[in-house]
Amino acid sequence: MGEIKEKRNPGFELLRVVSMLMIVTLHYNAFTGALMQHGVPASGVNIVATIAQSFAITGVNTYVLLSGFFMSKQSPKVSKLLYLICTVYFYTVLISIMMMIVGTYVLHSENSVYKMVQYLFPISDEHYWFVTAYVIMYVLSPVLNAAANNLTRKQLSFVITGLLIWFCLVKSVVPVVLSTDRYGYDFGWFICLYLIAAYIRRYQVVLFCSAKRSALVFVLSSLTIALMSFVLYYVNYRTGGLVHYSQVPMHFNFIFTLTGSLGLFSFFRFYRMREGKVADMVRFMGPLTFGVYLLHMHLEIKDRWIGWLESFLGEVPLDSVPLFLWHAVRSVLIVFAAGIFVDWIRKCIFDNVGRALHDTALFKKIRQLDEELC
Repeated sequence: MGEIKEKRNPGFELLRVVSMLMIVTLHYNAFTGALMQHGVPASGVNIVATIAQSFAITGVNTYVLLSGFFMSKQSPKVSKLLYLICTVYFYTVLISIMMMIVGTYVLHSENSVYKMVQYLFPISDEHYWFVTAYVIMYVLSPVLNAAANNLTRKQLSFVITGLLIWFCLVKSVVPVVLSTDRYGYDFGWFICLYLIAAYIRRYQVVLFCSAKRSALVFVLSSLTIALMSFVLYYVNYRTGGLVHYSQVPMHFNFIFTLTGSLGLFSFFRFYRMREGKVADMVRFMGPLTFGVYLLHMHLEIKDRWIGWLESFLGEVPLDSVPLFLWHAVRSVLIVFAAGIFVDWIRKCIFDNVGRALHDTALFKKIRQLDEELC
């Protein structure tokens, strides 16, 4: 209250928007069954969806890189962590209640206790795997920041190199399942990305010299992912082998997924958006993008939203590339817009509650804890 806040960089906020659109695209392709499948002849739609997936797969890493880039220069705050947790509960609990009211909530006796735990303890029980990894990363951010800001450049480089070998390089070349590999769906990979972003920020590393080269790295990395996916799919289709490795190029911690993410991140570091209505709109949407994920990946919604879209857009046309693309673009934009709208409502509610409780003992204590952590 009363503080003067620096305007958010619209270029980075646009990157948040682009990253979330990529994430929705990933889920659309996966949930519609549009991707290539082992042992099944690939159609034109399968090929196009795989190419789109190869570009979109970089969105998750880029979203985490953004968080690490900014969080590594800030002091952690209890208020922000609580805000994040309350946001998650807003979706896990309220959406479940609304689904009960309209009569579409699915609760079977044999899994009722387990489902209840998923909603009451969404972070511990991975209601959203991304949120669980993200919260752990945030809790560890004071330790990560201390490392990023106090280690020498050589020491920090050594740590990042070790993590990359462990989480990324080995799994990218070994064609078998590794016991410790979770394909980037865990906080270990997020910590690696966080430290990479912190390193870039601290030493003002210019990754690829220019926006054009950064874009080229992103495009070539994505095309390499697509090419490898096609080659490995063909090998598997002809021989039945490489079942696991044929999926590796689409993992978050695959080497070319990382380079593509860094290329995309670097491009938007060079990009300068003009101030105006578009920049203001991007600033408005950027902080709300997390809500897009929380809405469409809720356990009661993630397996249904494709069906809901089909009820008024028609069935996903898996036999026509142009019609599939038209359906995909509309679906992704609708899901994104719905998520932004719902999270805007959530933000308005939180803002009003925050103003009403600003002077309470609880909020004063939280502000005191924030000051002590600074």
